[in-house]
Amino acid sequence: QGQLAESGGGLVQPGGSLRLSCAASANIFNIYRMGWYRQAPGKQREFVAQLTNSGTINYADSVKGRFTISSDSAKNTVYLEMSSLKPEDTAVYYCNVLTITNNYWGQGTQVTVSS
Repeated sequence: QGQLAESGGGLVQPGGSLRLSCAASANIFNIYRMGWYRQAPGKQREFVAQLTNSGTINYADSVKGRFTISSDSAKNTVYLEMSSLKPEDTAVYYCNVLTITNNYWGQGTQVTVSS
C-alpha cells in the first residue's frame, strides 16, 4: 500500500511564507495528478491546487498569485510554496495523489497564520 509523507507546516505570521512537501512512496506508480486540499475548522475540505502529469496546473481562486505548486518526478514529490499568507489560510493541508488505479491522501499538516 502506497503512502504519502507530508511536511513543512507550522505557525507563520500574516504575510509570511511556508513550503509544504509531499513525498509519495516508491510503490506508487502511474501518477496522473498530484495536488493539495485544505480543511479549516468547521468547514469542508476544499481544493487548493493541482498539477497533472501533462503539466496542467490549476489553483483555487483564493490562492491564485500567492501559492505555487510544483513537483519533482524523480523524487515522486509535490510541493506547495505559499506566500503572502493570510489568517484565512489557516487549515490542515492534505496532499492528494491520483493514479490510474488509486486515490491517495496524506495525513495532513497544520498551517496556522497568526500574529
